[in-house]
Amino acid sequence: MTIFGILAPYGAFTFLMLVTSATSSVFAASAICLGTVAIDVARGRSVKILSAGSAIVFAAIGLYLALIDPALGTLGVKLSVDVGIFVISLGSMLIRRPFTLQYALESVPTETAAMPGFLRANYIITAAWTAAALLMTAANLVLLYAPGLPLWSSLAVAFAARNSAIYFTKWYPEYCRIKYGTPARALLSAR
Repeated sequence: MTIFGILAPYGAFTFLMLVTSATSSVFAASAICLGTVAIDVARGRSVKILSAGSAIVFAAIGLYLALIDPALGTLGVKLSVDVGIFVISLGSMLIRRPFTLQYALESVPTETAAMPGFLRANYIITAAWTAAALLMTAANLVLLYAPGLPLWSSLAVAFAARNSAIYFTKWYPEYCRIKYGTPARALLSAR
């Protein structure tokens, strides 16, 4: 699935937070994540850690808003989502299954996946996304404890962190191909 498809629930959540309630926004994002999981299952692909984990995070926040604290502010909801993304990303590395590995295994030839640096590259890319989530979390925390700062400062950090992670995700595999080369077997099978 493309990066657009992976980020669609988060984009929908961000947009919906501008036009509707936080509860509706997180439940809609959770539904989009579940739709992504359903598409993967229908196509015979694995259920992704990021999609399933995000569905759980969004639904949990929605249930919290609906049942416990409907007055939780927009900043608190955004902070909760960013912490959830951070936990999913870091957790996937701690259980030794970086979340990017599932996407990569479905999009590269077997020869590439068997290369010694393939797993390491996925750890590095997942670490970039973990760092981006940590930066977004930090930006929201700063706004929470320094409410006088302009809202755009947090949005700028989130935009820069996310776009840097997207750029790195696209750039790093190509860098590895150039640096380490493609094995001869992979070149022969590509002909």
